[in-house]
Amino acid sequence: MAKRVLQGVVVSDKMDKTIVIRVDRKVSHPLYGKIETRSKKYKAHDENNLCKVGQVVQIQECRPLSKDKCWVVIEGEKPA
Repeated sequence: MAKRVLQGVVVSDKMDKTIVIRVDRKVSHPLYGKIETRSKKYKAHDENNLCKVGQVVQIQECRPLSKDKCWVVIEGEKPA
């Protein structure tokens, strides 16, 4: 089975080797049809602490690394 890949924005990098990413998706309201944005936060493993707040990164599913961390960073913008 293929591993899921998501893209989002880093919202926190205060933990060691872990970042928090906000992934947004657009859905249509079931009754009114208006497009609304829903978001969810994921914790991802960042081995070398390279990602900073505000960066756009891609994360991929992996085995559980801790209680609530089962994603790993696969690609991100280079820090400025």
